[in-house]
Amino acid sequence: MRIGELAARAGVSVRALRYYEEQNLLASARSPSGQRHYPDSAVDRVEVIQQLYAAGLPSRVIVELLPSVETGEVTPELLVLLAAERDRIDAQVGTLVRTRDRLDTIITTADTARRAGLPCPR
Repeated sequence: MRIGELAARAGVSVRALRYYEEQNLLASARSPSGQRHYPDSAVDRVEVIQQLYAAGLPSRVIVELLPSVETGEVTPELLVLLAAERDRIDAQVGTLVRTRDRLDTIITTADTARRAGLPCPR
């Protein structure tokens, strides 16, 4: 199938597919006129790529994971990679929780001041 059809079937933009190729996440064959052509299996691959991006994984990690996703083979290196990504995400979650807690404090302080008819403390 051509790039426009893959984009429509996978629910992504043509630009996203070109980016995936640049990142070595997706490959196409080229016609003599230079048009990209993909196998039907590319739809599933794009869906997996989208899921991994949605999970917060960067393309450099996704490119390392895709062979294992396709074969089902679990290596010690894969487990180390996955654990490192989990730790990175945990750190981001911790930062977000601290930011949310700080915002909660600001909201409470501002609301208390407003209810008392006072300006918000600096």
